[in-house]
Parts: sequence; structure tokens; C-alpha cells
Amino acid sequence: MLEEAVTYPPHDGYPLFLTAKRYWIPEFDIYAEDPEAWTLILLHSTASHKESWEPTLERLFHCAGRDKSVKIREAWCLDCPNHGASGHLNERALQTPEYYLNCGYYALYCITQPMPSSPVTCDKYAEAIYHFLVASPDHGAKVDFRKRRLYGIGHSLGGNTMSLLQTMEPRIQFDSITIVDPMLSPAGSHHLNKLRAILIKGAYERRDVWPDRVTAMKALKRRDRTKKWDPRILDVFIKHGIRPHPGSYYLENPYLGVTLACTRDQEAAMYRDPEGATKPVKSLDIACREKPIHLVLGGIHDFMPQRTHEALLDKKSGRVFASTTIIEESGHLVPLEVPDILGEVLFANIRKSGDMLKPKERSKL
Repeated sequence: MLEEAVTYPPHDGYPLFLTAKRYWIPEFDIYAEDPEAWTLILLHSTASHKESWEPTLERLFHCAGRDKSVKIREAWCLDCPNHGASGHLNERALQTPEYYLNCGYYALYCITQPMPSSPVTCDKYAEAIYHFLVASPDHGAKVDFRKRRLYGIGHSLGGNTMSLLQTMEPRIQFDSITIVDPMLSPAGSHHLNKLRAILIKGAYERRDVWPDRVTAMKALKRRDRTKKWDPRILDVFIKHGIRPHPGSYYLENPYLGVTLACTRDQEAAMYRDPEGATKPVKSLDIACREKPIHLVLGGIHDFMPQRTHEALLDKKSGRVFASTTIIEESGHLVPLEVPDILGEVLFANIRKSGDMLKPKERSKL
């Protein structure tokens, strides 16, 4: 699998850096000018990073290499502005009141109250991805995504964000999407209050500094949540999910080690987003009427309560999914725990969407 890193600096009044990676295999080169070939857009979850999709893409690309009925041009994975490489580049901006004011205090003690600042929330994540997708060549854009056949994929927060993108104006045309265990609660955000409190507490109690990457890897392998991850996910997290401690260059102290690319404050603030679990539902409802929407859920309810899945699948809601897949082997963190299974499911979904979107042949009289 080949890759190319892309960074867009702040532009058109947008104040943050945007980072992405393009992935493809040589077999896809034959589709470079094919308007029917898919360009995949993938969005990660809270506390993750764009490279977390690599094991899933490897399996998906393997399937596409064997089955020529599905034409994939390339895939683009994007960082949320306070995660991964973007979080590193935006470090100073994220310390300003617009993105940080009282973040830590309110995240700890005012779980259900509105935030007095404007941290990077689901809305801000969607805004960042939108800016990337509509960027012009004047700002170094390599691709005009508005001329591509787009397939969107998002996990957890990324699934919520992908849902919001479907109705942002002017519209970016996605022909189909798959959302993977989205953190949505159609019956109201209060159903996630307990989970939100647990996640915020966990974010602040999590170890976030290690003397080196080797020590960080040993710690992750012992931690209950991360020791369930696929070994390849652990490898890419150590490479891209942590970064040199800021003190190592601000204070010129090389002994301060490494730290999380998404800080604990920023992670906790995202869990507190008051509308993040409900606002995207309206966009998802609209999208379900316009295009094939596939839903993938983890079969183990380790994060999302079962009632939120039931509400999402409620036939009375009017939402009709093109397909629903339950991956029994995984909980909420599907791309991190079973990327090979997910890659095969995503490939099958893309193929289904292609079949559903084929022009209907007129019957011959």
C-alpha cells in the first residue's frame, strides 16, 4: 500500500492546519481517469488519528485487488484538527481561548453543562473536513473532490461527523457512506450521560507521558482497553498517536519523552459536546432518503448502550439503511479491534452501493 502525506496551512479565514494521507495500490492506477471509480474519505474516532485506518484499508484494498467489479481510485484519511499530526501543528492555536478556555475544569466538574469556550467539537470536526474537501489549487489542493465519486466512512465521532457532512451547504456530493458504531443517540443525549462521564474521567486519569515509545508500547499492551487492539493498531498508534513532549523542544529538554498527540483536555472536551450525539441524527435521516447508507455496529456493548443501537435501528424513526452489519467479535472500537473483518465488510458495502446506484435498464417492449 502506497501513501502520500498532505498538509494544508490555514487559509480563507480558517485558522487551523489540516492534515491528511492518500492511500492506494499500484493496481488502482488504471482507474485514475475513470469517473465511476470510488474515492474513499475516512474519518477517525475521538483520541485516534488518521493512520488508524491503515490495517482496515490494507484488507479492503486486498479485496479490491481480487474483485475487479469494484473500482477504487484511492482513499483519503483525515485528522481531526486536535488529533494526530494536525494536533501537533495546531498546538499553539489550540491553547487560545477560542479552543481551550476553562476546558479542563469544565470537562471534569460540569459534565452536562454547556462549555463557555468553543473547543473542537463534532461541528468543528465537520467544518475542518469540509474546508479540506473544498480547498482550491491556490491553497495547494491536489484533488478537486467535487469532481470525484465519493464514498464516506466514519467511525464513532467520525461517523457522526460524516453524517453532518451530508447536509453541509453548499453540498459535497457523497454517493454513499458507511458509518461504523457512531456515537449517536436518537432518543436524546441524556442516554449517553453515564458513558460521557466515564469517558471524561478516563481521559483525565489516563497516563499521557512516557520516557520513550518503547515504554509507551509496554504500557498500552497492559492497559485493559488497548490490549484488545490489533497489534498493527498498537504499532501505528505508537508511531502517530503519540508525539515528542512539547517541553522537549520548548524547554530544549530531550528527557521529557513523548506524550499523546490528542491532549487529555482536548479529548475530554470532545466527549462533552452537548449536541454531538443528537444533531447529526437529523443529517443522517436526510441522507438515508437520498443515498445508500450502511450501518456497522459492534456486537459487544462495552461503550454504547444497547438502547442507543435500538433507537438507531428503530423502524418507526423512518431511517432505512441500505444494510446493517453486526460484528459480534468486537465492541465499539471496531477499526481498532478487528480491522480485517471491517475491511471486508466495507468492501462488501461499497460493492452493494455500486449495484444499487447502477442505472436501471429500461425494459424492452
